[in-house]
Amino acid sequence: MTSAAGRPSSVICVGILFCVATLFAKGADAATNQRSPRQKRPSPRANQAKRHDRQGIKLEKDVVYAEAGNYELLLDIAYHEKIDPPRPAIVHIHGGGWRGGSKNSRTALMYAQMGYVGVSINYRLSGDAPFPAGVHDCKAAIRWVRANAAKYGVDPKHIGIIGSSAGGHLCALLGTSGGDAYLEGDLGNLEYSSRVQCVIDEWGPTDFLRMDDVPGAIHHLGPSSPESLWIGAPITKRKDLVRKANPISYVDSKDPPILMIHGEKDRTVIIGQSELLSAALRKAGVVAKFVRVKNAGHGLRPTPAGAQISPNRAQLAKLRADWFREHLAKNAD
Repeated sequence: MTSAAGRPSSVICVGILFCVATLFAKGADAATNQRSPRQKRPSPRANQAKRHDRQGIKLEKDVVYAEAGNYELLLDIAYHEKIDPPRPAIVHIHGGGWRGGSKNSRTALMYAQMGYVGVSINYRLSGDAPFPAGVHDCKAAIRWVRANAAKYGVDPKHIGIIGSSAGGHLCALLGTSGGDAYLEGDLGNLEYSSRVQCVIDEWGPTDFLRMDDVPGAIHHLGPSSPESLWIGAPITKRKDLVRKANPISYVDSKDPPILMIHGEKDRTVIIGQSELLSAALRKAGVVAKFVRVKNAGHGLRPTPAGAQISPNRAQLAKLRADWFREHLAKNAD
C-alpha cells in the first residue's frame, strides 16, 4: 500500500495512508448499516470490470474470482501498470458481522498507492450460505490472486491479509488454518495454495463460545447472535462447527506473523478474544504482536465520546505499515 516502479519496501513510509484505509473500512463493522455483497447471476456490473488509470495504477472493479452456484463472487484489484518486478499483494476482507458489508475499491487503491497490489473481496454472508461457505470464498480469492499473479504483477509468495471485526476473524482464520481440507472448499484454482504470509487481525472474534466471558453489547451465545447466524445454528448446540470456525483451534508453529489490534473498551467483541489468540500464538512460537488501544471501543470508536485513543490513529497506521513492511515487503526484496 507511490512510484509505480519502486520496490514496496522503499515506499511504505507513507504509512499514514493506513489511517485513511481504516476510516474507509471501519464502517463495514456495523452490520446494520451495510448493503449485502451478494451478487446473483447475471450481474451486469460483475460482467463489466472497469479500469481507471491513476498515477500509473490501474483499478479493476467487480472482477469475478469464483462462482458458487448462482452467485458471482467479486473483488476489486488495484495494480501497477509496470508489473515487473512483481509486488506483494494485500487482500482486504471486510467486516459487518458476517451478515453485511462489502468490498471497497478505495481500500484496494490505497494499498496499491503504498506500493503493493491491493485487493478487496466480497464473500457469501450468513444470509446467503452458512459456514464454511464464506471461508471457502476467502480462500478461493487468495488462490485466484496467485493464479493471476503474472497478469497483475503479484509476487505469489508474498500475500498478506487485513480485516476488522468479522473480517478480522476471517483473516485470523485464514492465517491459522493453512492447509486444512475442510475449510479449503472447491471453488477453483485448486492447484494453487491459499496460505498467506502475513496477517493483521483487528478486533476479530477468535473463540466464539467465550465471547460472553465479560458482559457486552451482544449476547453472543444466543440463537440470533451474529455468530449463530454465521454458523447456521445456535453456537451452544453446534460446538463441533464452532471449533472449526474458531481461528484459535488451528494455531500451530507454522502460522504466519499475526498483528492483533483491539480496543480495551470494545463491548461488541471483547478484548479477551484477542488476548486468547495472542496467548495461543505465543505459546506455539508464532511471531505475533498484540496492541491494546486505550479509550477505544469497537472499530476504535473513542470511548467515552471525545476521549483520545492511545495509540492514536496515526500511530496505528504506522504500526500496520511497519508490520507489512517487516513481514511481507522486506522478505520479498
